[in-house]
Amino acid sequence: MTRNITWVGMDAHKKAINVAALSGSQVQPQEWIVENKPAAIRRLVKKLVREAEGGEVRCCYEAGPCGYALQRQIEAEGPVICEVIAPALIPRKPGDRIKTDRRDARKLAELLRAGLLTEVHAPTPEQEAVRDLCRAREDAKTDLLRCRHRLDKLLLRRGLVFGGSKKAWTQSHRQWLRTLKFEHPSEQAVVEDYLLAIEHVEERIKTLEQRMLSAAQSEAFAKPVGWLRCFRGIDTVTALSLVAELHGLERFPSPRELMAYVGLVPSEYSSSERIRRGGITKAGNTHARRLLIEASWHYRHPPRVGAALKQRREGQPTAVIAIADKAQQRLYRRQRHLAARGKAPATAVVAVARELSGFIWAAVLHEHHQHHTN
Repeated sequence: MTRNITWVGMDAHKKAINVAALSGSQVQPQEWIVENKPAAIRRLVKKLVREAEGGEVRCCYEAGPCGYALQRQIEAEGPVICEVIAPALIPRKPGDRIKTDRRDARKLAELLRAGLLTEVHAPTPEQEAVRDLCRAREDAKTDLLRCRHRLDKLLLRRGLVFGGSKKAWTQSHRQWLRTLKFEHPSEQAVVEDYLLAIEHVEERIKTLEQRMLSAAQSEAFAKPVGWLRCFRGIDTVTALSLVAELHGLERFPSPRELMAYVGLVPSEYSSSERIRRGGITKAGNTHARRLLIEASWHYRHPPRVGAALKQRREGQPTAVIAIADKAQQRLYRRQRHLAARGKAPATAVVAVARELSGFIWAAVLHEHHQHHTN
């Protein structure tokens, strides 16, 4: 089975790549180091194909800061299959305390040959570009929060606390900030600089959101984004972010696998007669999990279809709207049931987010299911 296949493990870094190649049932790998440059990678692919003598060549490296560029270049240079491996799912020996780049490359080659590695589903260049756009908005929102905190803490140290309303950063709060005057010019300059930074980040967020709206109308994203907008608590920005993060939902045979992928299933450590379950695993895609939990807070309220949600549903398939309505009914009952049992609101919302991911899976793949049914 493995006689005509060359198995290649690569420990990829910014400047260099450690390579270990096993041909067939070979025990000792052939090892060398190449530069992480296009010309060197081109020579590497040619060497692997030449030494394989017509056999199949399969490569792999761990997912990390190098992204998918190395995979795309390798597969573009020749008839080579390259897989990106999930680092957290690589088998490890508990007693192994030695880690080097050379040993990592050799280990990847051996585990790839044994079929013990889990491949990461790589996005297309377009999907990756939109995903980076969505994450850039997340970063800008984080920057805005930090800028606001800097100004708030400065004013608190001066004994200045806004009391006009309970909420900060409303129109009245901003008007109050503009009326503040300080005795020392240095203090005034600092406050003005912080306000300028806040306004600058807010403009960045507006620009990114406009570009996200444009991306959501593209052919690759228009349909799934429109379907997800039928759900309560999910508008264009959240819908596009979920589609970009969960690219290729058809790779999940069931909603339970999607729930596990976003880390919303309970952890468990059971042995013999002892059963011990803990909090959610928090494995997989952090961004998608956060978006699902944020959207799930909307299901604390009784089911209803407001004017905005009704407008978002115009022109969308009846099957998707039915799934979204079922989600409203089910998730509201679920939240009320958990609250009646004394569960904390945050715990109940996480449970609702787990089930919401299942409804999203059903909505995005409804055409696929109808095709197989017919």
